[in-house]
Amino acid sequence: MFNKLITPNILKNLAGAAVFARGGMYYENGQVGPLRETGRKISARVEGSEIYHVELRDDGDYLAHDCSCPNAVDGFFCKHCVAVGLAWLAEHEDGSGQRPDPWRTIRDYLEVQSPDLLIAWLMDAAEQDDRLYRTLLLKAESVAGGAHAAKVYRAAIERATQIRGFLDWGETGAFAEELDQVVDAIAALSTPEDAPLLMELAEYAIVRVAKALENLDDSNGEVGGVLNRLSDLHLEACRLAKPDPQALAERLFRMEMSPANDYGDINAIAYRDLLGEAGLRRYRELAEAEWAKIGFRDGDSPYDFQRYRITRIMEFLAEASGNVEELVAIKARDLSTAYRYLTIAGIWAANGRDDKALEWAERGLHAFPIATDNRLRDFLVAAYLKSQRNEEALQLTWVQFEERPILDHYKKLHAVADRLGVWPEQRQRALAKLADAIAGGAAAVSYWKTQPGTPDYSVRLHIALWENNLDDAWAAAHAGVRDRNLLIELAGRLETERPDDALALYRQIIPTLVEQTNNAAYAEAIKLVRRTESILNGPERKREFMDYLAELRSRFKPKRNFIKLLDEVSRRPL
Repeated sequence: MFNKLITPNILKNLAGAAVFARGGMYYENGQVGPLRETGRKISARVEGSEIYHVELRDDGDYLAHDCSCPNAVDGFFCKHCVAVGLAWLAEHEDGSGQRPDPWRTIRDYLEVQSPDLLIAWLMDAAEQDDRLYRTLLLKAESVAGGAHAAKVYRAAIERATQIRGFLDWGETGAFAEELDQVVDAIAALSTPEDAPLLMELAEYAIVRVAKALENLDDSNGEVGGVLNRLSDLHLEACRLAKPDPQALAERLFRMEMSPANDYGDINAIAYRDLLGEAGLRRYRELAEAEWAKIGFRDGDSPYDFQRYRITRIMEFLAEASGNVEELVAIKARDLSTAYRYLTIAGIWAANGRDDKALEWAERGLHAFPIATDNRLRDFLVAAYLKSQRNEEALQLTWVQFEERPILDHYKKLHAVADRLGVWPEQRQRALAKLADAIAGGAAAVSYWKTQPGTPDYSVRLHIALWENNLDDAWAAAHAGVRDRNLLIELAGRLETERPDDALALYRQIIPTLVEQTNNAAYAEAIKLVRRTESILNGPERKREFMDYLAELRSRFKPKRNFIKLLDEVSRRPL
């Protein structure tokens, strides 16, 4: 299990050398609480600036991890996870350096104990563990079978899915774990004689779990995973029970049209072999009767989930039959956005009907002529170029740039104009248009901006960097307001050929970072200080760098955390 997933090298690779070292300090300082290893999971508390809850899980070939600290929430293998991994390694080292399997050790011991003693231990454990108590009670009460067993299982599902208030991310894991245990219990009904009961219980549980999802944060997808597992169980139960195909069709249609399926994975196509011709025919009858109630929808019509559910069903049927005309007719019931026209155009293009694709794309542009979806415009540009309608392709690309003169739209303009051999003149026109937009943006006043402002040359700088035109970039960097990240990128580009210009930019940027007065900004500022050090690393300029450090210390003396980082630079030069 964990023997191959937790090694010092694996922990270091997951965390990185620096984080691994900090995790090692946590472990060495005794900040890891008692480990609890249950099946495929290790959990522990780690004492840092506060108490953090850590889980390491065996996900097959991968060591999954969770921690309540901010870094782990962002997906990183944090120092607390490292500390728990190291603690586990320490507990599982014996004198030979080998890590024995603790479950094998426990099993070997239990196998030689008497049944009475094992029963006594299990009863005692159930008194201490409410979850174990409920699991044993469910198994014991369900032994009677029949209606009584169904009642017991339904009650267990109700208890496991009951929520009071809202469950946050940290509480959802325990909820999912208890729910999974109930699903384990009903999964034992996967036999031909019990399959009808399993079908009913799976359907009941799907509705209850979907309802619970409305009141919890399932960011890790744990409850969603249980719901998918229930869907798989339902399909397995149907295969074992072999219900009447037409009755199954009616049952599946009700489930797919239920709000619960918005969270689940019930799809009649997966049951196609069980439905057969008779079942599929009945399913289509039900779907078409519901579809007949759905009218056309344009941009002013409200959206409802009943429409979404039946549309999804009809699309599945059309895709399964391979009937493109039918699929387009279904899609065409909702033309409320430009993107929906694009979807239909894409269907025709994928089926080799470029004429139909172009027709639908142009219909979308006509229906949404102002601020339309640029993906539709891009599709049309490609279609126009393919059919040698070059002027229309160029004009449609210009519409995007004029609406919003940004680098992405400049790139599109370049791609089309360069292909048509007219880029130099189009570039001049585009840069003139951008200059007008920059000036207009600075001069504009509104309720929130009562006075003209300083021109923002960030887009112009972005374009110059993309073109690798350092002269234009340097000019834009000194023309008005600029995005700081772009200035940092420019400084990096200048380091080799124009180091003094790079230094000037770094010295301009570093104070703006330090003045933010937060540790993340300080760390970013120190990275740039290191960049200046690399430029001034020669013997003839070393003094210049030391003078610059002294200047920063004097200017930002009250910012103690920054000064600590600055002192590290002095102690550990490049």
